Amino acid sequence: MIHLVLGGARSGKTRFGMQAAKMCSDKGFQCVYIATAQALDDEMSDRIKRHQQERDADNVNWLTTETPLELVTALREFAREDRVIMVDCLTLWLTNHLLLDDSTTVFADPEHRWSKEKQQLLDILPQLPGEIYLVSNEVGCGIVPLGEISRRFVDEAGWLHQDIATIADTVTLVTAGIPMRLKG
Repeated sequence: MIHLVLGGARSGKTRFGMQAAKMCSDKGFQCVYIATAQALDDEMSDRIKRHQQERDADNVNWLTTETPLELVTALREFAREDRVIMVDCLTLWLTNHLLLDDSTTVFADPEHRWSKEKQQLLDILPQLPGEIYLVSNEVGCGIVPLGEISRRFVDEAGWLHQDIATIADTVTLVTAGIPMRLKG
């Protein structure tokens, strides 16, 4: 099953996903945490450490992998009938792709590169066994930001969420720590 969990910054979306994974763990599922963050500065390093400590404290034996770019590869590798996977988070994965230097990829056109990555994710999700929780920041509730890359990020995140919501079994919006079921 595919579960999309959306929410703003510090909304409780990751905690909600981890609690859902813990319930699967209680039923015998192995828990896999796919982290998409990159520690590009001290503040992000602190955030990553805090998330690691939260996972360590929840009494679940998490199998953790870090993949800032190769999400589809990681999902193929780790998805099993007896596993619950939590991806945290899609908007960081999107950011990593949008900020890639063109020289690091075989595609010269960054829009083509992102479109291909996104389509690969959309194609593989319905085929994956087990439970998949995709955590992502809902960023479309504010004003249109200044700057081309910021506007593109908001647009791409919105389109990604819409496309995943179409194929997801459940969609949950978390605000102030309160989950609201939107679908399923």
